[in-house]
Amino acid sequence: MKNAARPELFRKLPSVDDVMRDAAVANRVASYGHASVVETTRGLLARLRQEITSGLLDDDALDLALSGLNNAIENQLRRAMSYSLQPVINATGVILHTNLGRAPLADTAIAHIGETAASYSNLEFDLDPGERGKRDVHVERLFQRLLCEGTETKTTETKAKTTTGSEADAVSTIVVNNNAAAVLLALNTLADGGEVIVSRGELVEIGGSFRIPDVMAKSGALLREVGTTNRTRASDYERAITERTRLLLRVHRSNFEITGFTEQASTPELVALARKQSIPLMEDLGSGALFDLRSIGIDGEPGVLDSLRNGVDIITYSGDKLLGGPQSGLISGRAALVARMRSNSLFRALRVDKLIYAALETTLLAYVRHDHDAIPTLRMMRLSKAEIGARAEAMAARITTSKLKAEIVDGESLIGGGAAPSSVLPTRLLALSCEGLSADELSAHLRASEPPIIARVDEGRVLLDLRTVFPEQDSAVVAALMRIVA
Repeated sequence: MKNAARPELFRKLPSVDDVMRDAAVANRVASYGHASVVETTRGLLARLRQEITSGLLDDDALDLALSGLNNAIENQLRRAMSYSLQPVINATGVILHTNLGRAPLADTAIAHIGETAASYSNLEFDLDPGERGKRDVHVERLFQRLLCEGTETKTTETKAKTTTGSEADAVSTIVVNNNAAAVLLALNTLADGGEVIVSRGELVEIGGSFRIPDVMAKSGALLREVGTTNRTRASDYERAITERTRLLLRVHRSNFEITGFTEQASTPELVALARKQSIPLMEDLGSGALFDLRSIGIDGEPGVLDSLRNGVDIITYSGDKLLGGPQSGLISGRAALVARMRSNSLFRALRVDKLIYAALETTLLAYVRHDHDAIPTLRMMRLSKAEIGARAEAMAARITTSKLKAEIVDGESLIGGGAAPSSVLPTRLLALSCEGLSADELSAHLRASEPPIIARVDEGRVLLDLRTVFPEQDSAVVAALMRIVA
């Protein structure tokens, strides 16, 4: 029950000036600034005043609060003035974890970002003639090499058949700030005011309320649905074509699958229809792999080269998913169509800065060199169950307290990021239970560690999947666990 407020308690409260004259405050002012220290002190004193008014504090409680006032000021300043965005240890086993920032960047990419950010750069300056240049060139040459060499003729000047079947220009690529922007720009450029034909089974909504019908409406294109949720044939597309049709669109279903009594028009069928009708075919791949996922046992996930080889005219995909680079949206395809998008005024609003180009250029160079292990996302996907199990056993051996039970069990890692929704990678998990703590409480303690450790909870145990934990972070995980049980 609350006590009545006692007036004499208010007289015990120091003034803000009294607190600011304390010798310990000088260091705080130097670290956090005078205004922040004053604001924090005033807020804490106001809270004590309110608690006295509410009868929540007696003499002893107030004395205790005042004895810890300096520490309270320091702690609140540290929380208020520290970074909100901070590194975490991803022990979930979800490689492309959208909530945890998706693809971590390669060390070389981080170094190149630092070099580019700390100085001026030739972002839009051509060093040879000493004239203004285009920012696209820093990655276009690499995309040309990766995409054109991956097509049938294997030359940087690869010619591709257009929808009319005549010889045309090579594959080209531009970069915008994410895949939603890539889809928006492509639709606005190719189909503003016209109709776009899409299967009903591909009108997807992805995380963050990215819905194909909504993006299409914003682009100025008109949606023309065909087929049914589970069955759409090439003939459905063909019957829907009118003089207003500007584009055929295929959308990768990303984070779900339709199984059972299903049918979907194949990419070659849609390519043939697009060429017959002289209408471009666009494919939103979403994740968009440049790496052959079949080499790690994942089938059915379309890659960028697969679509280009099949004759798709325009492909949109993400840079920070299966590619393993920075957040960006990539548009690859027939150079004439890509050039139209580059000249669209919307492109300037959606383009990326020098830091994204620096990270993307480094990532693509790793692909050119076939150094896939340099890209963290690909390295994690390529880890074997045995390798992960050996690390888990080594970590379990370092847990030297009886309060914490550690067991190695079989499990599954996920690709994440809307890629290969039904595919999993076999792994070995470190399953933990702690005396005196529930699994949820142990997980909360791990999240409160520095750095925070994000784990899974299942069947009353905390599960750590080391596939997504960098080896150099293993010691930090063990140290955090030992601190928690201590």
